[in-house]
Amino acid sequence: MSRPRTEAEYLARLVPPSVAGIGRRSLLAGAGAGALLGTGLLAGCGSDSDSGSDSKTVSIGSNQSDPKPKEVIAKVMAGFQTASGIEPKVNTVDHNTFQENINNYLQGKPDDVFMWFAGYRMRFFAAKGLAGDLSDVWGKVSGYSDAFKKASTGDDGKQYFVPSSYYPWAVFYRKSVWQQRGYQVPKTLDDLNALGAQMKKDGLTPIAFADKDGWPAMGTFDILNLRINGYQFHVDLMAGKEAWTSDKVKKVFDAWNGLLPLHQADSLGRTWQEAAQSLQQKKSGMYLLGLFVAQQFSNEEQDDLDFFTFPEVDSTIGAKALDAPIDGYMMARKPKSEANAKKLLEYVGSKAAADITVKNDPSTLVANGGADTSGYTALQKKAAELVGSATEIAQFLDRDTRPDFASTVIIPALQQFIKNPKDIDGLLNSIENQKKSIFTS
Repeated sequence: MSRPRTEAEYLARLVPPSVAGIGRRSLLAGAGAGALLGTGLLAGCGSDSDSGSDSKTVSIGSNQSDPKPKEVIAKVMAGFQTASGIEPKVNTVDHNTFQENINNYLQGKPDDVFMWFAGYRMRFFAAKGLAGDLSDVWGKVSGYSDAFKKASTGDDGKQYFVPSSYYPWAVFYRKSVWQQRGYQVPKTLDDLNALGAQMKKDGLTPIAFADKDGWPAMGTFDILNLRINGYQFHVDLMAGKEAWTSDKVKKVFDAWNGLLPLHQADSLGRTWQEAAQSLQQKKSGMYLLGLFVAQQFSNEEQDDLDFFTFPEVDSTIGAKALDAPIDGYMMARKPKSEANAKKLLEYVGSKAAADITVKNDPSTLVANGGADTSGYTALQKKAAELVGSATEIAQFLDRDTRPDFASTVIIPALQQFIKNPKDIDGLLNSIENQKKSIFTS
């Protein structure tokens, strides 16, 4: 799924009200129960009539409401029915609506299987007892790296998620520009700073940058924290287990402050698409973003697009961890047809399902490493190899921490830092105080 276009859309996707503590129920009450049922979330999902209780059906709650992914899901489910003889009944709900109501959905009458995200958001519902254990399914599937399995594992060491697709974050650039200027891929942070200084001399903006919509700067924080402090510290910080006032976090912002002069100015008034266009127009030398940056390039121009993983900062930590948000499937805690649900999850985690996805949507990166990826572009093949070689995969800041913390604290804090990077201590004290309030609520 593509990234949101506006901050309003971003926030709508981000904060399930029951998690954030927002009284959405009272807001909806004014519209009447019929308005909520009209979304399809409660009316269409998890009802007895499509529960799969007759042992020949299985129900799936899908958030893939856009035309292309909806079409691909239908073909995958058709493949499952042919292979198993079990009829999948897909209840598709608008992506934002599904996400906003997920907590109430899981506590009501959820479908046997539902689509969701790996990482903290998966672990959150697993820890609440709102998802089924899929460890036995993982004993039957193959083609996944250890990093994918780790991203699918709950706090108790059991698996609760089956990955289907993903997109890595990396530093993108145009090959023709770099070849013309003789630029080399930086291996260290010092190399990156030196490259940026040369790009400025050559009349380029070294790093395209935008944060009008709130979320893009999270990618910069993530990768610097992963490179400076390592994966475990990063996920512990996201989970509220580490202090934002620690010297380790300050070191991240100090490094970022050193890079800011290389970034495109006035980023808070720019969308990610506009920043990507500066790369496309050869005005910027590189851009840290997800693989979806290719949306801003024509088919012909995409052959000129390449990337490298963000360089090493600490040689003892290396550069093998990265952000690569993963989408996939989970099982309800008490599916009405657990056997059929697990058969479906085994299928969607198989090479056969991944092959169907690749054939019908060659722009999608599938999680199963055994898939036939001959339909991938050179860029997609390289992206798949990058994730396959990763030692750890983070899910992006807004998926690795509490949704309310990401939206109400981190977005304004990072934007404040971009506007005024001088008061790092004050900024981190503010984040820590608000974190304590949110994580203990």
